[in-house]
Amino acid sequence: MLNPAQQFDVVVLGGGAAGLMCALTAGQRGRRVLVLEKANKIGKKILMSGGGRCNFTNRVVEPDNFICSNPHFCKSALSRYTQWDFIAMVERHGIEYEERKHSQLFCLHSARDILAMLVRECESGGVEIRTRCEIGSVGAVPGVQDSDNATPRDGSSARYRVELTQAGKPGAIECNSVVVATGALSIPTLGGSGQGYDIARQFGLGLLPRQAGLVPFMFSDSTRELCERLAGVSLEVTASCNRQAFTGNLLFTHRGISGPAILQVSSYWHPGNAVSINLLPGLEATAWLLECKTQQGRLRLAPLLQQHLPRALVAELQALWWPGMEEASLGDFSDRLLTGIGRQLNDWQLKPSATEGYRTAEVTLGGVDTDGISSKTMETRHHPGLFFVGEVMDVTGQLGGFNFQWAWSSGYTAGTYA
Repeated sequence: MLNPAQQFDVVVLGGGAAGLMCALTAGQRGRRVLVLEKANKIGKKILMSGGGRCNFTNRVVEPDNFICSNPHFCKSALSRYTQWDFIAMVERHGIEYEERKHSQLFCLHSARDILAMLVRECESGGVEIRTRCEIGSVGAVPGVQDSDNATPRDGSSARYRVELTQAGKPGAIECNSVVVATGALSIPTLGGSGQGYDIARQFGLGLLPRQAGLVPFMFSDSTRELCERLAGVSLEVTASCNRQAFTGNLLFTHRGISGPAILQVSSYWHPGNAVSINLLPGLEATAWLLECKTQQGRLRLAPLLQQHLPRALVAELQALWWPGMEEASLGDFSDRLLTGIGRQLNDWQLKPSATEGYRTAEVTLGGVDTDGISSKTMETRHHPGLFFVGEVMDVTGQLGGFNFQWAWSSGYTAGTYA
């Protein structure tokens, strides 16, 4: 049972990656730390990530791998706690891992290894973790006045009061520092919510528009029917939108398109934008087709393309781009027609009607405006002792372990000062 006004130095709201990293860091500094998690267990998103193997970081981490209205904001935290620091912790705990494409690092066995490591680190710092906790409100302790001095205080008295309910029983916690690590709106079944935004709004912080990121696209026109027929077919492409391009797999689904290249580009897409799909990355299709016409004029186009593309996809493209010429040889195609087909192979314009939304999105774009937060401490500028970390902030990583690295870096930074 929770007793009213229990005292802690630091209360972390959220038991995900950023919250646990912050908690273990503060705890190992000697701070009395309490983690409050609303779900029945901590680290749900860690456990499901990377197909259960957890893409916990990337060997190559740069500020350009992150989306933020202030592109310089993430630099300090990323340099304070790097991918090498986290890898060192993983190795210290004897966790086996492997490197995959694009320098991504995954657990060799299970994401549970990462969560167990974080729990052990929390235990070594004396961190208390409570689950099934519903946060009612966060406010200043009566009589304690905020100042504009963002210097961490000496811990002599409580500044914040957290009202909560656990197992149906109300309680309250008073603390010097509150760390908002509540996550965001993505995958609500794993605990995603907008509570962190409500807290930010309450304390006068700005909020930037939010939308689903790292998320599949959907279509409402004839393209959806094409995707339905191709559901399960995958191939390597380069997907581009708004001057951002990513090479990787595209997967056709019953609703539209997914796969790593599509998830990456979705974070740069806005409603109304078209997405360019290069079906033959690394090959200048028009020059290749015209050369094949000269040297292998008796070949049919479909079998030629099947050397590079899935048979089912070629059949669909044939119906779209050269209908009625199924039996024609390359020599029967005009240079103009082959040029047009080549251009479309390198720049197939698809216009999504929407994304699949937060239900399947891996991240939430936008969030708490970083203008009100110190990049060096993660502390709010006008409310000493109030910190924000992880996905709730307007910092979003690309696919490949970057969002976890932001969780580790921002969590560690806040834990150093909370």
